[in-house]
Amino acid sequence: MGKDKDNETIDNDVCVTLNLDNGETIECEILTIFELNNQDYIVLEPAETYNDPDCMDAELFVYRYFETEEGDYRLENIEDDEEYEAVSDRIDELLDEQYYDDLNSED
Repeated sequence: MGKDKDNETIDNDVCVTLNLDNGETIECEILTIFELNNQDYIVLEPAETYNDPDCMDAELFVYRYFETEEGDYRLENIEDDEEYEAVSDRIDELLDEQYYDDLNSED
């Protein structure tokens, strides 16, 4: 994806470390940050699959995203099924847009 909520290019060298409930730690790349219904969301992919060009079925992590004036951030789980469905639909749209952009850039 590579664009943020203001349609600016994201620095893909920025990693986020997720500490999962089971105690596992995963390094993730930021795929995108986007806004939906006045709420920001972040989509993350584990670095090991992000860097694997043959991986077509990567696990994605999606969270509510909050940024402070100091530049710090906080992630929050999406608990509501309707909200999660709307966010998933938007991610699908973004992936479709990226696919078509990639096709057009090959011409």
